Amino acid sequence: MLNILFAARPARFPEYVGPLRTALANAGIDAHLAMDIAPEEVDYIVYAPNSVVQDFAPYTRCKAVLSLWAGVEGIVGNTTLKLPLARMVDHGLTQGIVEWVAGHTLRHHLGMDLHIHGQDGIWRDYAPPLASDRKVTVLGLGALGAACAGALRDLGFDVTGWSRAPKEVPGIRCLNGAAGLVDALTGAEGLVLLLPATPETDNLINAERLALMAPGAFVINPGRGPLIDDAALLAALDKGQIGHATLDVFRKEPLATDHPYWAHPNVTVTPHIASETRPVTASEVIVENIRRGEAGEPFLHLVDRAQGY
Repeated sequence: MLNILFAARPARFPEYVGPLRTALANAGIDAHLAMDIAPEEVDYIVYAPNSVVQDFAPYTRCKAVLSLWAGVEGIVGNTTLKLPLARMVDHGLTQGIVEWVAGHTLRHHLGMDLHIHGQDGIWRDYAPPLASDRKVTVLGLGALGAACAGALRDLGFDVTGWSRAPKEVPGIRCLNGAAGLVDALTGAEGLVLLLPATPETDNLINAERLALMAPGAFVINPGRGPLIDDAALLAALDKGQIGHATLDVFRKEPLATDHPYWAHPNVTVTPHIASETRPVTASEVIVENIRRGEAGEPFLHLVDRAQGY
């Protein structure tokens, strides 16, 4: 029997215990799942970086740490963690963020706020361009970024994708590297940020890069708060260089009640809800990695410690 430690906030355990046990049974894996297993007896750790478990040295029998979160910046630098670390990539999380990105992209593309907030008797006959005439750039072509870029492509948008290293996504103009970033941002009318938080991506979207975009462009950030230089974005919004920013993630969360984003007329704040790990689909991903570990097969979605994601 395998011993699987659930190392996340205690309030999450009731949500996951049923789906995990079902997925384990469906995979034919006999396992004990609990939050209080002696470290030397643990075979796998189902993990969230906000867990009380921060020292992995005692887990001498453990074969892998399986994160419940897509982002791993809160754990990847832990020097006690020598075990394989897998990040969360699951259908439910991906579908959720695709829906959020597509919804807000269409909102800004169609100018929906003009009519939602313009019920004042004035007949405004503004008609938006077709999606094919709107240039949208997606920064980050990992699992989530590629899925969002593909969804926007399918809606008809003129989509450019950018990543640190070369990647290919069917129907998407894919760029990479420093020169590619300038090209991807130049003239973009919409920007979707889905990069990881690393030292290299901190303040990636600064005044210089915001100035490359088309005047009045929109920015959507469901990725990571540190990607944006907040002061630069607020200045670009005040000048009209950026028409609107819809932000789901921030450097410090919850966002302080006196933060300028709350009161800015051209900023929409959503409380880190662009997507959520769903217990049923996430449990299936976790159990598949446990099955692979027991079968001697490669783990899925392993984190590259050198790259930080």
